[in-house]
Amino acid sequence: MQSLSRLTLVLCCVWVLTLLCGEMVAYWIPLWTCSWPQPDVDFSSQSSSIDGRVVKVAVVADPQLMDRTSLSLAPKSLALEAAKFYTDLYMRRSFHLSILPFKPNLVIFLGDHFDGGPFLSDQEWMESFSRFKHIFGLEEHGRYSDILVYYLCGNHDIGYSSFHAQHPEVIDRYEKEFGARNYHFSAGKVNFIVVDAQTLDGPKQEKETSVSWQFIKNISTANMSRPRVLLTHIPLYRPNDSPCGSYRSSGVINQRVSYVGHDQGIKYQNYLTKETSDRLLHLIKPSLVLSGHDHDQCTVTHSTQFGSVVEHTLGTVSWQQGNLYPSFMLLTASPSNSTSSNSAVSTSLCFLPMQTHIYIWYLCQFFVTLLLLFIWPTNGFAIFDQFMSFVSSVRRKWANMKEKVDEEDCEYDMIWDSEGSMHLIKKNKTVPAPFSNVGVTGRGNAVLRSSAKKQSTQEQETAISVEMNTDMNSEKTGKTRQNRSMMIRFVLRLIRLLRLTIIIAAVNVPLYMMLLFKDWIDR
Repeated sequence: MQSLSRLTLVLCCVWVLTLLCGEMVAYWIPLWTCSWPQPDVDFSSQSSSIDGRVVKVAVVADPQLMDRTSLSLAPKSLALEAAKFYTDLYMRRSFHLSILPFKPNLVIFLGDHFDGGPFLSDQEWMESFSRFKHIFGLEEHGRYSDILVYYLCGNHDIGYSSFHAQHPEVIDRYEKEFGARNYHFSAGKVNFIVVDAQTLDGPKQEKETSVSWQFIKNISTANMSRPRVLLTHIPLYRPNDSPCGSYRSSGVINQRVSYVGHDQGIKYQNYLTKETSDRLLHLIKPSLVLSGHDHDQCTVTHSTQFGSVVEHTLGTVSWQQGNLYPSFMLLTASPSNSTSSNSAVSTSLCFLPMQTHIYIWYLCQFFVTLLLLFIWPTNGFAIFDQFMSFVSSVRRKWANMKEKVDEEDCEYDMIWDSEGSMHLIKKNKTVPAPFSNVGVTGRGNAVLRSSAKKQSTQEQETAISVEMNTDMNSEKTGKTRQNRSMMIRFVLRLIRLLRLTIIIAAVNVPLYMMLLFKDWIDR
């Protein structure tokens, strides 16, 4: 019993360490494995102005907050609410424990803030927006007091051209909270160009499409002395089966464009069309392109007339959007007058904890715990002493049996010595020669008649039958008792398992709940 108590204590401690690692320490790992590019720059010596100095930028893509349109689950169902809570909690932990400790000067969200944004009612949309601000610790109107924040709209925020052409109100409520959809800003001496990619492949006569392209044309004629970074939610066109680099965890997604009808707008697309992509690159002439939408990492190089342009498609920051390896990007924009992104802009891709793997580890450890509690002997490691005692007893019984067999196989002669004392001398037992039961066997020997032989055989068979019945009854009784004893032991083991599991849960469940709400409640 003492060994079982020690096992319970050890399992409690193991679970405490596991919960601390899975719910807290795991989110510190990016701080050890990732760093700002160009680490030789002394960020602490920079001036307070964001323009004209090295700027640290954290880039996040596709949070895609779950709502009633997600996972085909019933609205307000327990499964949906649990999925929303754990997904929101993961992103909140990731942002506050893995991203903000890098102390970025500004944060860029690459679109798809919500999952069913275009299809939510105004009340539902505002509830999702409140969750978004809570997850990322934003203040009123989605801003920070000490960190600049920039947003891109995604297809899950306003829909594609065919949708918001019929529902312009989705654009109005988006711009009311997140600001303009086409704009530019400067960080260091780098210009960041933000475009509403959902409108670029729309019908030319459509208002939103015209507004987006007019903005791009105006930017193209502006000052070109600074390097430019193009920010678009939908990635630029790439040929089918284009390699995405070693960081991608899923298969490559090829181009797919769905139109509502002829010249009526797009209802879905994986990438911008080739014509739109080429025109966008020609007008803006970016040094670097950052995009989202794909939910997985992908790095491609576009060939243009003014040189090669690298595009980084970022994976989602959520663990519920089909990517087991959520990520974010660290980018530095340095005060360089060069138009080359190699010297002006540097990027580093960072990975967040793999939440699915953490839950799988919890599940495996849970089953191992149950197994140990069920099969662990009451005396613990004293079972080794029991095993050695059993081996010794078997050896003694074997020696006794061998000695008994030797005695049965031997005969003894009585010998007297000169003093008159008797001694027993062991000699090998003589095996009698076979004889025939026909006729007289010899003088002094009885003759076994056939009638006597028959009667003797019957008596022997009757005795054997009685003995066999007795043995069978004893065997059945023994098996019944053995089965009953095994069932009792099994039930007692289950009761013990339940009792010890409750003890371990009583220690660790409050700790788990404390770790959950510690990171969820506003500080």
